[in-house]
Amino acid sequence: MKVGVTLPQFRADPAGVFEAARAAEGMGLDGVFVFDHLWAIGRPDRPALACWPLLGALAAQTSNITLGTLVARVSLAPDAVLAHQFETLARIASEHRVTSADAGDAGGAHRVIAGLGTGDRLSEPENAAYGIPFPPLDERLAQLADCARRTKQLGLETWVGGRSQAVRRIAVETEADALNLWDASPQDVRDAANHPGINAVTWGGTLPDATPEVVGELLRDLEQAGAQWAVCGPRYRNEDRDPTKAVAAVASAVAISLAP
Repeated sequence: MKVGVTLPQFRADPAGVFEAARAAEGMGLDGVFVFDHLWAIGRPDRPALACWPLLGALAAQTSNITLGTLVARVSLAPDAVLAHQFETLARIASEHRVTSADAGDAGGAHRVIAGLGTGDRLSEPENAAYGIPFPPLDERLAQLADCARRTKQLGLETWVGGRSQAVRRIAVETEADALNLWDASPQDVRDAANHPGINAVTWGGTLPDATPEVVGELLRDLEQAGAQWAVCGPRYRNEDRDPTKAVAAVASAVAISLAP
């Protein structure tokens, strides 16, 4: 199972984000992921670093770690524009990579994961505040399917995020590379992994405020349940000016999860 971390993007200064990403790469984690939110959920008063310029900068700040969205929300941009943003990111990533045997001729595509989602009632106020329409669910589901097909056609690893049966159907119908489950239990992961037509299941979630041993046990359980990725949301503390500590805790948990 591969392990990544979300980054501390709900702050005004991007320096900590870059430090955390470089630390993740240096500590051997597999990926760094950003949210596609205009503010932290429920906190419009907090600053937020926008997804796409941040990802472009991260592509230039790193060499081989995977870059992904968890998740890019349909409706914030037209489907073709959203796919083009991923395509541009892959081109930037191709200019800042270490050639590896498994990269082949994929350029930067092997460094990018297109995580896609519909958004929900918690993210709807963001659209309203910025004057962006928030279509009904059936329209957003259709957009999700269209975007997944577009990013797959670009050769990008594509995840669709969501726990509903409708999203599972889209994962099957679009042949998405993975269904991503946020804050799901290991049993939920196991159930989804056994769902007919699901290619793979990935997990994302906020980590418990616990020791690396407890987190390591969670990672072990997720791997045994069939998760192909675990994207961990460390508890970055605003008062802590060194976000690499949270990344290091995840790396320690990974080492513990691998111990016999």
